[in-house]
Amino acid sequence: MAPSKTNKTASAATRTKKEKIFHPQSRKADQLARKSLRKDKLSAQSSDRKQKHNNLADFYGFFYHSLPSEGVLSLEDLHSLIANIWLKRFDEDLEAERASRRKGRPKSTREQKLEELQLRESEQYRTGLEVIDLTHPPTVALFRTWNQIEVAFIDLLRFIRINSTNPKNVVVSKAGKHITIVGEESESIEGKDVEMEMDPQSHVSSGVSTPSILKEPPSRFGSTIMTMDEQIS
Repeated sequence: MAPSKTNKTASAATRTKKEKIFHPQSRKADQLARKSLRKDKLSAQSSDRKQKHNNLADFYGFFYHSLPSEGVLSLEDLHSLIANIWLKRFDEDLEAERASRRKGRPKSTREQKLEELQLRESEQYRTGLEVIDLTHPPTVALFRTWNQIEVAFIDLLRFIRINSTNPKNVVVSKAGKHITIVGEESESIEGKDVEMEMDPQSHVSSGVSTPSILKEPPSRFGSTIMTMDEQIS
């Protein structure tokens, strides 16, 4: 005779593992609390790493799309790219936030974040901003092969530190690791100051036209490029 439905239900209930309840001050409860805390901490760290990766991909992506159709950027063009495009990419968003705020009302959270971001990035550019050396032919040639996803690839490139206080001063902060970049010359100048002439006609005389991105309005990049530290919301 087939078992009744009631017997099946009772059997399933018996097999179901009952949840144990521990005293709040017991050793087991303390172990579970530590385990939960560690799990939350690892989850937060993973989220932070993912956000940082995405922010870096966006930052480097901006410079990737700033590459000229051929050749390299002049030092003047590189400064112009940072000062007139990158640092001003949220100008229109800021103006919109200010225009929508009624007189006498406090600034919105977004407006405060945008202002703080601009101040932080402007100060960083004033004192020294590290960027991919888009004036260096081997670096630019290798950069063109980037898939725009893998951030680790960027470590192969040569980086320089430039500032708005002394635009002609360039510090090679990272010589680059790829075989097409690494050489006696690049290794010997890493971390040293280098003076580069900013001839307004330098990119013309070399046959390289001014990159079209310098003609784009800064607001074009505000909606797609995230900040280096956090996402603007």
